[in-house]
Amino acid sequence: MRTSDMLPVLEALDDCGFYALEAWGGATFDSCLRFLNEDPWERLRTIRSHVKNTKLQMLLRGQNLLGYNHYADDVVTEFIKRSVANGIDIVRVFDAFNDTRNLECSMKAIKEAGAHAQGTLVYTISPYHKDSDFVKLAKELEEMGADSICIKDMSGLLAPYACYNLVTALKKEIHVPIDVHSHCTSGMGAMTILKAVEAGADMVDTAMSPFAESTSHTCTESLVYTLTGQERDPKIDVNKLYPIADHFKKVKADLIKTFNLPNSSDINPQVLSFQIPGGMLSNLRKQLAEMGVADKYDALLKEMPKVRADLGYPPLVTPSSQIVGSMATMNVVLGRYKMIPKEVRDIVRGKYGRTPGPISEELKKLVLKNGEQPITHRPADDIAPQMDKMRADLAAKGYPNASVEDVLSYALFPEVALEYFKKNR
Repeated sequence: MRTSDMLPVLEALDDCGFYALEAWGGATFDSCLRFLNEDPWERLRTIRSHVKNTKLQMLLRGQNLLGYNHYADDVVTEFIKRSVANGIDIVRVFDAFNDTRNLECSMKAIKEAGAHAQGTLVYTISPYHKDSDFVKLAKELEEMGADSICIKDMSGLLAPYACYNLVTALKKEIHVPIDVHSHCTSGMGAMTILKAVEAGADMVDTAMSPFAESTSHTCTESLVYTLTGQERDPKIDVNKLYPIADHFKKVKADLIKTFNLPNSSDINPQVLSFQIPGGMLSNLRKQLAEMGVADKYDALLKEMPKVRADLGYPPLVTPSSQIVGSMATMNVVLGRYKMIPKEVRDIVRGKYGRTPGPISEELKKLVLKNGEQPITHRPADDIAPQMDKMRADLAAKGYPNASVEDVLSYALFPEVALEYFKKNR
């Protein structure tokens, strides 16, 4: 979505009484530069200038920031500092493996910047992800200074009663607010969110109706209407939401036409088996078609859980979902583990952090040679400071007076940022 698509209703959204608007971070940063020819930092400043009363929230991948690799601590600290300075109030921070060592630097930087640190439990289903494991993780995050805890169910795996039990368990042990984030990919989203409310969740994530349901979130208007007059009434006037939805219906139709996008994604209960986040499904199908092996799609879906188990059951969220997906694709096209990409080797070597479960012995034998052992320390300890080098690289490429924000954009997405700078600087 372009910034211009949002501008006409920003003040109206600000007037609704939401706890926060998630307006930045995640994939939006990359999308601004790569597809929309927009500066993500300028987008944030623009939104902030129109949203005066409601907190602005962003999603951050811990030591990965908004990219796919671990960055040095100085890059992480500076990125968070500039995010808050440009308008962010709440930083929802997660690690794909739920390894809190990968959150140490970002959690500290968020607190030092004066923002709200929302520590995240990346939810998934496996023999190594029980309610007791999530409560233990939440306690670690609370001890690290988390101002709230988010249950991040990115694949729509959190069943309604499982959600009720998990929120109940957290409320007994955790002393900060609980936020529930769940997708509707499996068809359970609205039921799960309602059970979260009944269990005492303090906040829940929703999406306006034109962008709700399927692989997105529960519909904002529907949930507000459901809770109006009830014990957990959010005190939001549903009539304020309808004109905003009408605006975004037009935006959606325009985006579909302009960018040749699919109109919607079907609900797919089979996600409960293969556990792939909704956004990945269409990408995987497209990749196979481009490779001329579209007929292997069903085999790929069956291979994904096997690769995930071999890699120690990581939750399938960026970047682990992309890594597992790529490995599964290679396995069905080339043969199992005939070619192993660097990212998979780095997971086996411990460079992404602790996996929830043990990595298969077969994969270890293929990757670890000549007595090599996986690292057991915090992966970022091996990364030297990067900010000065990035600044020097950018100067050498013709941008000696680049702002700190531009240096950070370059650090995260070098090639994409340079293309943007050529057109706009």
